[in-house]
Amino acid sequence: MSSSYLFTSESVSEGHPDKVCDRISDEIVDLFLGADPGARVACETLTTTNRIVIAGEVRGPASIMDNGEVDKAKVEALARAAVKDIGYEQDGFHHADAAVDIYLHAQSVDIAQGVDATGNKDEGAGDQGLMFGYACRETDVLMPAPIHFSHRILKSLADARHSDANSGLGPDSKSQVTLLYEDGKPVKATSVVVSTQHAEGLEQGEVREIVRPHVEKVLPEGWMPPEEEFYVNPTGRFVIGGPDGDAGLTGRKIIVDTYGGAAPHGGGAFSGKDPTKVDRSAAYAARYVAKNVVAAGLAEKCVIQVAYAIGVSKPLSLYVNTQGTGTVPEDKLVGAINEAMDLSPRGIREHLNLAKPIYAPSAAYGHFGRTPTDQGHFSWERTDLVDALKAALT
Repeated sequence: MSSSYLFTSESVSEGHPDKVCDRISDEIVDLFLGADPGARVACETLTTTNRIVIAGEVRGPASIMDNGEVDKAKVEALARAAVKDIGYEQDGFHHADAAVDIYLHAQSVDIAQGVDATGNKDEGAGDQGLMFGYACRETDVLMPAPIHFSHRILKSLADARHSDANSGLGPDSKSQVTLLYEDGKPVKATSVVVSTQHAEGLEQGEVREIVRPHVEKVLPEGWMPPEEEFYVNPTGRFVIGGPDGDAGLTGRKIIVDTYGGAAPHGGGAFSGKDPTKVDRSAAYAARYVAKNVVAAGLAEKCVIQVAYAIGVSKPLSLYVNTQGTGTVPEDKLVGAINEAMDLSPRGIREHLNLAKPIYAPSAAYGHFGRTPTDQGHFSWERTDLVDALKAALT
């Protein structure tokens, strides 16, 4: 790769139509896991003008399901509460007025028999697929800088909106940050784009000045782009937004959810899936391992790939690429990772304690680069595997 180049990543806010869907789907995952850690959920949500459609396959306790039938009142209440918390009280999309259609049904017994542990058979992967994890030293959370800054700009705008009813900001927004890299390291922003839904009557210039301080406080000092490369609401107006302006669907923002395009992606979405689905849990594990490799000083950058077959407990492959920055051979890192962590679906779930209602907060502003909590959120962001990796290499 050239030593000097531009790289761009984007983020979208919690009020973006697709993110509204991710949030609702993850609230349903949390509902089921909160009632039964062994529950199964594969849930998709669609939103459009004053309508929410929820569909998928589930398995859960009697408190949520009766003879295979889901308690639709509980699911509907969760969906409305999520929309209200995001901040939608608009004519075209309102938490109290939107129609909610629920098409959740019992999980296929054919899938269940492959995933469940029975007799001498360990728990198998919920599907086939390949998952990637990545970490690098561009930021203090070991994430690529463009996606990290993109997320933080929108989170700052959202915090301002939630704390001030007269902020003039609406729930739906997008950001895009382009950074100049020299000698492989980011040195400044060459352009920033922010499009945000706003109150009727605000002019484009007014919105620009509302947005400006949120960008300035996120970017490092001296990194603001030239004024002509700072774009705010380039169309000139953004009053109609959210699901009223554009239909939303769970799982359409997988690059936003991960590394902003700075690393490979296996193609699977996260939201709406319980941790037996390796699309989610193994992607978390791959990030966890990659982050710990970098945190341990074993590489400046690290890409991890794992692959699975449905119903099979062991990973089919483990690939490590330190992109020329490793301090030990990659084949030795593979051995150390296998020694330090069990990458079977059960091993991942237990090591990261994933069978808990921890997923709704991950639905916006990225699944990675976040702060772990005492309640178990973002456990894959811990760096507590460092000592085990180092020990396995001695």
